[in-house]
This record gives sequence, C-alpha cells and structure tokens, in this order.
Amino acid sequence: MQIDFSQLEKKLDTEFNDKALLEQAFCHRSYLNENPGFHSDHNERLEFLGDAVLELVVTEHLFQNYDNPEGEMTNWRAALVNAITLSTIAQDLGFGDYLLLSKGEAKDTGKARQYILANTIEAFLGALYLDQGYEKCKVFIGAHIIKELPHILKEGLHRDSKSYFQEMAQEKVRITPTYKVIKDWGPDHAKSFVVGVFLDKEMVAEGEGSSKQEAEEAAAHNGLIAKNWQ
Repeated sequence: MQIDFSQLEKKLDTEFNDKALLEQAFCHRSYLNENPGFHSDHNERLEFLGDAVLELVVTEHLFQNYDNPEGEMTNWRAALVNAITLSTIAQDLGFGDYLLLSKGEAKDTGKARQYILANTIEAFLGALYLDQGYEKCKVFIGAHIIKELPHILKEGLHRDSKSYFQEMAQEKVRITPTYKVIKDWGPDHAKSFVVGVFLDKEMVAEGEGSSKQEAEEAAAHNGLIAKNWQ
C-alpha cells in the first residue's frame, strides 16, 4: 500500500526530502502484523525521538517566555503534550486519514485511536527532526501545539484534576475521595484500567487509562464535570 502524502505536506507547508521517513511516522505496529512484507518499519522509534523533541521545544518556550515557578510550568507542559491535546491536534490536521493500521485498529475510533493519533504526532516530529532539523520542528510545534497554551490556561486544563477534585470534595461535602479499580484488561505491557472515584459509598464517575494513575486522573476529571465543580 502506498499513501500519497502530498496534500498533507501542502497543508503543513512542509515537503519531506525522505518520503520513507514520513510514511514510517504513520505506520502503526498493527499494520505490520497483518502485512509482514511491508517495506517500512513501524513508527515507535520515531515516536520515542519525537517525544523528546516536543518536550524540549515546549520546555524551552516556557522557560524563555514565562517567569512562573517550575511546578506551574511543569503542569502547563504536561497539559500541552498529553494524549488528549495531541490527538485533537492530530485529528484537526487530518492525520487520521493517513494512518496505516490493521483492520481491527482501523475500526476502533475510541480511546485506542486517541492514543494512536497522539503517538503519531510524536512520530511525525521525530521524522521531521531527522529530515529537516530542530528549527523546523520548533516552527511546527509553535504553529500547531504551543498555540493551544492560552486556551489551556484560560480553561484551567493544566490543573491536576485529582488534587482539585479532592480540594473541592473536602470543601463542599467534607469527604476525602477514594479510588477503586472497576476492571482491567490486556497483557502486562499494554494494560487498560477503569477506575471509579467515590465519595463515601457514592461512585461519582469512572475514568479509563493505560495506568491506574491515568485512570484515576480521568475519573477525577469526569467527577468534576459530574458534580459541576470545574
């Protein structure tokens, strides 16, 4: 299978010198499981590289443009580079139309697709770094990712939902929230968890994640919405 990336390159105002790198950035491991003779490798090594490039560019931007405490800027950075933010940006850029996935993964448009899109944008950055260097990555990240920071700060999306839910629960109902794993599935290297957040015996909300901590954070976020405590 050969994908024509010319429309995406035009949209991003970026033409790759090495088209194979660009194709690899969109190749998910599951596609190779179904197509073992495919000429490209999967994108996980590029994702590893792109994750580091993204974190450095965002950290550099925050350090140079803000004089806030380290802890605050760490939360801002986390909100900018988390799966929710990155998958939304990837979807807006049309990355989903270029993914090479197995038939099973292609049918899943839920949480799993969100993670795949977020990982793909990191893999794309890894490919862009190898193809055109750090400065080109800075331009892309500034134009498509860092631009989300004002919205994140305005909406309070950088807040640690778990800490904030506990603060609000103690203030509103004088109860400290507790968390319980409702279910988990998958192999040890790729487990998923659903966690419930409770106020005494009342389960306020559930959250899903690839770790217990991530699921607890999602449950707290959903709990804030359920209680209208945002």
